Amino acid sequence: MHIRPKKHLGQHFLRDANIARKIVEALPAGCPAVLEIGPGKGILTGMLAERYGQLTVVEKDTEAAVYLRKNFDEKHLRILEGDFLRLPPDDWGQGEVCLIGNLPYNITGPIFFKVLEAAEKIPAAVFMIQKEVAERIVAPPGNKTYGILSVLLQNYFDIEYLFGVPPQVFTPPPKVHSAVIRLIRKDIFPPVDRPLFVPLVKTAFNQRRKTLRNSLKKLNLPHINRAGAFLAQRAEQLSPADFVKLYQKLYGSERKPD
Repeated sequence: MHIRPKKHLGQHFLRDANIARKIVEALPAGCPAVLEIGPGKGILTGMLAERYGQLTVVEKDTEAAVYLRKNFDEKHLRILEGDFLRLPPDDWGQGEVCLIGNLPYNITGPIFFKVLEAAEKIPAAVFMIQKEVAERIVAPPGNKTYGILSVLLQNYFDIEYLFGVPPQVFTPPPKVHSAVIRLIRKDIFPPVDRPLFVPLVKTAFNQRRKTLRNSLKKLNLPHINRAGAFLAQRAEQLSPADFVKLYQKLYGSERKPD
């Protein structure tokens, strides 16, 4: 059965078994359960099933889901047909679940925000994403690519840029280079309320060339002056830990952490 890559789904099928093996081996062997996002033709799936014995896959493409059912033993593979972004984390499986996948470039951001929302459930994740986005996620403060995802993800996960992946190992070849990153959940989360912390970070970077006193105006924070010296700085100058300190100055005495 031939599966045609669908442009509207952002499908680029990896066809290099050596790279696939490196991606699978990057996921910790001790994962309690594994969920693969967008398996497509299943180049990672077979290796994951062999390594872990059983896994869950989420596939939005009906044609690919049919292909997976025909080519893999469902005793070892639970197939959830649908959109990962609409799937409640409770449906991923009981308890903690490691995530893995070659993510469509057009929904990488929303997937990472979903990962943040469910961070307690995710001990580790390995993703192949656009190289530019990978570099942004691991960027340090002061770097021109340092931004919203850098701050948010680095506060909840230890993140490692593993290796780059050239376009020619995909069908069809994307117009950009890819990279593989690994996320390992931190033992202790920052003492913040995520529904407040995420908008704070987003707002700070939405006008990144302005000082925080000006960029945070739209939040109408009643105690903005509590932020003190932070207000004279720009968002890109603050480390992930500094953003937690900023949050605590603005909200700490009034809100309970996650």
